[in-house]
Amino acid sequence: MNYIGSKLSLLEFLEESINKVVDKNCDTFCDLFAGTGIVGSYFKRKGYKIIANDIQYYSYVLNRHYIGNHKELSFLKLTKELSDLKNIEVKNRKKFVCDYLSNLKGVKGFIYKNYCLGGTKDKEEPRQYFSDENGMRCDAIRQKIENWKEKNLISDDEYYFLITSLVESIDKYANTASVYGAFLKKLKRTAQNNLILKPAELIINDQDHEVFNEDINTVAGKIAGDILYLDPPYNQRQYATNYHMLETIAKYDNPEIHGKTGLREYQNQKSLYCSRTQVKKAFKDLILKAKAKYIFLSYNNEGLMTLDDIKEIMSLRGKYGNFTKEYNRFKADKSENRNYTANKTTEYLHYVVCNN
Repeated sequence: MNYIGSKLSLLEFLEESINKVVDKNCDTFCDLFAGTGIVGSYFKRKGYKIIANDIQYYSYVLNRHYIGNHKELSFLKLTKELSDLKNIEVKNRKKFVCDYLSNLKGVKGFIYKNYCLGGTKDKEEPRQYFSDENGMRCDAIRQKIENWKEKNLISDDEYYFLITSLVESIDKYANTASVYGAFLKKLKRTAQNNLILKPAELIINDQDHEVFNEDINTVAGKIAGDILYLDPPYNQRQYATNYHMLETIAKYDNPEIHGKTGLREYQNQKSLYCSRTQVKKAFKDLILKAKAKYIFLSYNNEGLMTLDDIKEIMSLRGKYGNFTKEYNRFKADKSENRNYTANKTTEYLHYVVCNN
């Protein structure tokens, strides 16, 4: 998924830097601004127990699967409705179920009626986030998943796997430049292709993991781990507005929406870390209450907090240091953040070895 602030290209830098600081007795990795779960998934593969959190529900769904699911999914109860599943080897059942959902006949549900041209052309605010066909396919798949859950035909693990597969798949067919803050006037080529539900990857290991969907400053007081990794928003761009479409598909709660983009209410998901006037206070509160041996913070040189702000606050817990790496800017920034014209930016990995 093309995601603002994704650390996909920085994973090796993060691992190498973290390994230079931590001792060999660390086995719990806390990723509390988890986003799409890229960092948590990487360290899960390294054998860590992961504790993940994000305030966005679509992010919780992704992490509930990528982090929370760690055993093969059998879809045992679903054989009552899909009898052919009994003849499928367990490890291949995920694809069989996704193929079944991909072939459902589309329905004119909430997504079609509010985010496709066919469903909104007569409304005051016509929208075209997806083709009509893909909007109806998305509705059919999402409704079927919910129906199976209500009939107790799928487990929680299977439910979150299927919604993750839908959220990630539909994103590839979105008629946007990058994020969901706007849609394109004409359907681009990839948006014209028919939605196919691709099974989300399953990372199997022997650890039991924890996943939360709460405000980070609340979660930080509840959990404890060896390594705490923080990747907060760097600027005033709220993730709730940029990914509202994925939030609605994940929840499928028929929300009240408004404006040209069909934005859902997001007041309770606004991040203090996107506020120039409140970010320092929130960050200090988080650092002081965190229960960890080591705290790491990803932040770039264009963030709302200065290097001095970060050093001052993190030093309250112990010995401070940092690593740096230059990398290419997220491509949507060229149009959305015109204050910054450079193609590259510097990523800082700040750390503190906690003494209390």
